[in-house]
Amino acid sequence: MRYIPHSEAEIREMLGVIGASTVEDLFRSIPASNRCITENPSRGLPEHDLRKSLEGLASLNRLHSIFMAGSGAVFHAVPAAVDNIISRSEFLTAYTPYQPEISQGTLQVIFEFQSTVCELFGLDVSNASMYDGASALGEAVLMAIRVLKEKRRRVLISSAVNPNYLRVVRTMVESFGGIDIEMLGVDEKTGATIYPDVIDSDVAAVVAPYPGFFGVVENLAPVTEKCRAAGAISICSMTDIAHLSILKSPGALGFDIATGEGMGIAGTSGMGGPSLGLMACKDSYIKQMPGRIVGQTIDSNGQTGYVLTLATREQHIKREKATSNICSNQALVALAFTVHMGLLGRQGLRRMAAASHSGLKKLTDKLLSIPGVSRPFSGSVFNETTLSFDCDIDGLRKHLSDRDILFGVPVRWFYPDLAGNEKMIVLCITEIVGDEDIDAAVSCVSEYMEGLK
Repeated sequence: MRYIPHSEAEIREMLGVIGASTVEDLFRSIPASNRCITENPSRGLPEHDLRKSLEGLASLNRLHSIFMAGSGAVFHAVPAAVDNIISRSEFLTAYTPYQPEISQGTLQVIFEFQSTVCELFGLDVSNASMYDGASALGEAVLMAIRVLKEKRRRVLISSAVNPNYLRVVRTMVESFGGIDIEMLGVDEKTGATIYPDVIDSDVAAVVAPYPGFFGVVENLAPVTEKCRAAGAISICSMTDIAHLSILKSPGALGFDIATGEGMGIAGTSGMGGPSLGLMACKDSYIKQMPGRIVGQTIDSNGQTGYVLTLATREQHIKREKATSNICSNQALVALAFTVHMGLLGRQGLRRMAAASHSGLKKLTDKLLSIPGVSRPFSGSVFNETTLSFDCDIDGLRKHLSDRDILFGVPVRWFYPDLAGNEKMIVLCITEIVGDEDIDAAVSCVSEYMEGLK
């Protein structure tokens, strides 16, 4: 039985106040074709039957003990201490802390989260927080348009940006109308983006991946310099922030806005999410930033306190002045991210990144020694790379999957028009993949390739 809190008399009274005859009148603006005319006929299941049904569905999942796939969903080793800390009762219902006097713990965690993101990205201010890396990038594009007072509405985006991110960006900007997205090609030899020599004066923003989908780490300092000279805003998109303990930060490279995905550090990649979007920017853009910003202050007793300093959702300010409709700050996932980063520290994050980079080099060197395996792109890589296999890659991946190895992601899933894509696989290594795992994967690939002769 549905819970309906209002009596018929109360409903009639409310309808009278707003000038509506029936509750159905409130839905007239929704096209009839988009309405659900009939209620859901399902009567539900008893708990034990539902459990059996869900366990049956769960048994269809294929579990792999060795993960060599990333492409936006990177797996890192998250210690049990993270789950233990975020499971404390004060964090179970993480929601927007509207009442600071009873939300100091949550507010302090968000403040620490923002500080961590600022330090990682090398930029002045961060928000708390975004849904995922894809929507964070979409928000960054819209933010750039606002910063330039909508006088420029052309955006250049590298084709090496994660294609899933690009789909989300297109969806987000489409409803605003008049924003022209222009894709920049990728060099077929290096895998790096081909940026224009000069950025035109009508360009609002340039979006660059760091690294790109094919794993290539590009030299982006010249790109940000060109943007600065043209008065355009430079935006960086990342899918794994662990690199930033070794690679230069987006801020050091001159980027105005940086976005990324924190899911791998928070440890929530399993079963599709939830994700964690990261964003940071220059201090001068703060009023155009979406989401929320927590600040540190001093209370009437002289004690350190934390408050919601900036909230840009239409719920808080006039609708036409709102810069965002973000309804969740992903507080629990942000908490897990912050706890893990605190446990890692600078040296721990550096060890994580170094192990990932070293592992990829070992895997790549050994695979390239197998006849029929080659590198289609010559650009420098960090912990992801694209390799070409002179075989049926679906058969190859199934051969490894049957041995509990998730062997990369086929390029053709994301780039159906790219020449030679039917042979390419994007491979990713993190610290969770050991030397014995690499040897097992190489042995399986060699076995499969030998069997084709």
